[in-house]
Amino acid sequence: MTKLNKAYKFRLYPTEEQALLMHKTFGCVRFVYNKMLAERKAMYDNLKDDKEALR
Repeated sequence: MTKLNKAYKFRLYPTEEQALLMHKTFGCVRFVYNKMLAERKAMYDNLKDDKEALR
């Protein structure tokens, strides 16, 4: 028996208030991601010679 995959396409038409909230949310997510990435890179740079500490 074969399984069929379905795909759905849709568009969002947010109000101005909803669009503002989405922009703020994605801005915060981007900030947190970049902050954690910078910390991870710094940790790697500090410990790159000690493979056991990187685990």
